[in-house]
Amino acid sequence: MVRTARTSRSALRVPCRLTAGTAHGGDRGDASIQMAIVFPFVILLTLTVVQVGMWFHARNVALAAAREGVTAGRTYQADSGQGAARAREVLGRIAGDSLHSPAVSTAGSNAETMRITVTGTAPSLLPGVSGLHVSQSATGARERWTAP
Repeated sequence: MVRTARTSRSALRVPCRLTAGTAHGGDRGDASIQMAIVFPFVILLTLTVVQVGMWFHARNVALAAAREGVTAGRTYQADSGQGAARAREVLGRIAGDSLHSPAVSTAGSNAETMRITVTGTAPSLLPGVSGLHVSQSATGARERWTAP
């Protein structure tokens, strides 16, 4: 009796084998397809983050040049041309490829205040997007003699 019980137990054992048609084998290549769909968006997001960083850097370069120009142009008996020249010199030294076609303007300056505006475009990495416009200005009071 004991022998038949063992035989009946072993007869109930069914080996579990996976074949190509089961659920496990049917999703082969899914990771590759998912990456092919998701990867372009990841690249676009990365380029967008870098583009924003380049735009902020171009703004900082323009602002630094404008501030230097105002500092040079607001000294005692300096004219607006000296401030603009200093801003152009700073742009030539630090702008490099981060600010394309820079322009310096002293519009808004008068006998009491010095105003320098630096404009240009930041280079673009994104397809279909032209250079992003950058405009920074700085203003300061001119040094002059006044009556007490």
